Amino acid sequence: MMINSLLDTDLYKLTMMQAVLHNAPAANVEYRFVNRQKEIDLRPYKTEIEKQIDHLCSLHFTKQELSYLKNLRFFKSEFLEFLRIFQLNRDFIEVSEGEDNLEITIKGPWLHTIMFEVPLLAIVSEVYTSSNYPDEDFTSAREKLATKIATITESDLGVRYKFSDFGTRRRFSYRWQREVVDTLRQALPNNFVGTSNIALAKSFGIKPIGTMAHEYFQAYQALGGRLADSQKAALQSWANEYRGDLGIALSDIYGLDAFLRDFDLYFCKLFDGVRHDSGDPFVWGDKVLAHYEAMRVDAHTKTLVFSDSLTIPKTIELFNYFNERANLGFGIGTRLTNDVGHPPLSIVIKMTRCNGQPVAKISDEPGKVICDDPSFLAYLRHVFNLPKPEEVGS
Repeated sequence: MMINSLLDTDLYKLTMMQAVLHNAPAANVEYRFVNRQKEIDLRPYKTEIEKQIDHLCSLHFTKQELSYLKNLRFFKSEFLEFLRIFQLNRDFIEVSEGEDNLEITIKGPWLHTIMFEVPLLAIVSEVYTSSNYPDEDFTSAREKLATKIATITESDLGVRYKFSDFGTRRRFSYRWQREVVDTLRQALPNNFVGTSNIALAKSFGIKPIGTMAHEYFQAYQALGGRLADSQKAALQSWANEYRGDLGIALSDIYGLDAFLRDFDLYFCKLFDGVRHDSGDPFVWGDKVLAHYEAMRVDAHTKTLVFSDSLTIPKTIELFNYFNERANLGFGIGTRLTNDVGHPPLSIVIKMTRCNGQPVAKISDEPGKVICDDPSFLAYLRHVFNLPKPEEVGS
């Protein structure tokens, strides 16, 4: 089986799950699977994907896994007790053959469905790769990885250059992700600082990395209060939950300009830094640093985390540009865990509704907009004073 532990997921799923338990335990949500490569028909893989999902839904957290989580100081005892009895429910997920491609929907209590996204994406990716490239021996992949390592070592970046593995969701396979993480931690002990994958962090004794994702902000569009205050409400609830831990804020649920309007002096001081996930990273970083300066906050005490479609050369460019101006971190995904010589899938799962109401992600990149309701999307743009799509770049 492809997923054999509920820890084989990204840390931010569990950190958000704890916040959901304490702040929105009764919320109901819907998620939708999106295959951005319409030319790749995933319907032939439906039977195997469902077989893997059935196995995923049979898993429980083990005593050893719960003991590991207990040692992460930001997880609370009542949350760990909930995980002790937690199991993914197969009734909350439906896989079907649509007219043009595979369709996957997830519906149910947010607290009981939030864990589906990452392992499900990893399943779809690995079912596809194992079916199309069953005899992959990773010779080419190891050569590519060695080149990445050499690029870092030969660039003489020093210990301030830090990066992590963010590649669980679209990996070639668990086996290859494990080898990548193991190789990097041994070859670059001063630069490779961790992985978003909790199971691999546990296995290798390295740091699990992650805070929050877009769905956390999306849900607050429907959890009460004014829509215009939803981003601030999400940030505040996170701060209340973690009291100084996990202090990297995600900046692109409505685009950076809307984020910075809400990210006032209070939040600037409260959060340790900001994460980039769409749009031009150089423009983004300059704007964030200018905002810190306007708020009279010393950016050298803050961290900029970059995590959008990164390659090793791109991280080095960004490091050289921003290194003297702030602390930096880089989360590299597909280009680490699915750079084996075959085109990887481009797949996502995003929340589309919460408590029966539409929710949206707009971001700074038009291709990453997620919303099933055009009327709500238009209203959201109006509320947050965002340009219409045809106005972007004009």
